[in-house]
Amino acid sequence: MSKPKGFEKPVGVRDYVPYAVDKLRAIERNVLDCMSRWGYRQIMTPTMEFYETVGVASSTSDQKLFKLLNNRGTTLVLRSDMTAPIARVVSSLLKEEPLPIRLSYHANVFRAFEEEAGREAEFFQTGVELVGDDSPEADAEVVALAIESLKAAGVKSFKIAMGHVGFLNGLFEEVLAGRTHDQQSLKKHLLDRDYVGFRKAIRELAINDEQQIELEGILRLRGNKEICDQAFDLSRHPLAQASIDHLCKVWEVLEAYGVSEHVLIDLTMIGDFSYYTGMTFEGYAAELGFPVCSGGRYDNLLRQFGRDVPATGFALKTNRILDGVKGAVEEERRPVLIRYTASRRREGLAKAAELREQGRAVVTLLIQDKSKRLQEPAGMYDKVETFS
Repeated sequence: MSKPKGFEKPVGVRDYVPYAVDKLRAIERNVLDCMSRWGYRQIMTPTMEFYETVGVASSTSDQKLFKLLNNRGTTLVLRSDMTAPIARVVSSLLKEEPLPIRLSYHANVFRAFEEEAGREAEFFQTGVELVGDDSPEADAEVVALAIESLKAAGVKSFKIAMGHVGFLNGLFEEVLAGRTHDQQSLKKHLLDRDYVGFRKAIRELAINDEQQIELEGILRLRGNKEICDQAFDLSRHPLAQASIDHLCKVWEVLEAYGVSEHVLIDLTMIGDFSYYTGMTFEGYAAELGFPVCSGGRYDNLLRQFGRDVPATGFALKTNRILDGVKGAVEEERRPVLIRYTASRRREGLAKAAELREQGRAVVTLLIQDKSKRLQEPAGMYDKVETFS
């Protein structure tokens, strides 16, 4: 393997030049301010965690974790999401805090992908976790907050697709009782949005025509509130019925928030079925063909850290918003240039200090060649003041 050149960097990571950082920080600031107004307090956790705790508990598959050894030979991981680290903190440092607990974050996370175009190994997430409330009100709150957070990030046109893992689990258990492998195979097709493969897999199952029709009926369960009634009719399994009842109540709360116009029910959407336990959702921006936010209920996670409480939350995919959504672009704030000669240095620097106290960005420049003191660099500064 050849030695990398001095300007090269590993595949999947990127540099953020100043104008990109300005946009990223603007998104971060606006979204965290929005979350704060909803009562969510910001938390920070380490970039590195123990593999045997946070790494194992993470929703990220083992082969996508960045692993490293410390000087004692203990395996560490670079955090692959923020949910598992926050679960660790809530189960330890915040164990005595009354429930529910509302936390927000903005952080870089790391995932090891194959060297393929467009897959970033390091990226940013901004999100929340609502711990200790398993009600439809809590699920609706995080969906409504996700909608407000997307608006705060500058995303003007988007749709939230909302599903429920329990409905599919109940339906599959009704039709394919005890056939775990077949259930997992069908879920994988849905997770990959491979509906052709889903239909093909159904036809290859040893089930009757009525059962095939029932399973294929899942693909029609996408729309507004009327989908709840259709789902009730499709499966009579107690878990499926309870899940749809919960989802209908979430929809009613979203209507009370006045945000249901942004939401559709999609019961083909299950998120990571090994991680989520209830309602799941994804947000899609009009400009992009892939999710800009995702979230849902994960009631089993904190149990792995010794605290058995329910939780729900979401994360904005901040990099995708930064790169692909036009509404996130803010007008560049150019600095003021204060130029001065050596004899008027004190006055020039005093003026710079005054403007900075007013919140302005200021750059100072000593004029050493008086013949150039009236030349103003075009476009670089908001204005130029000269003390000579």
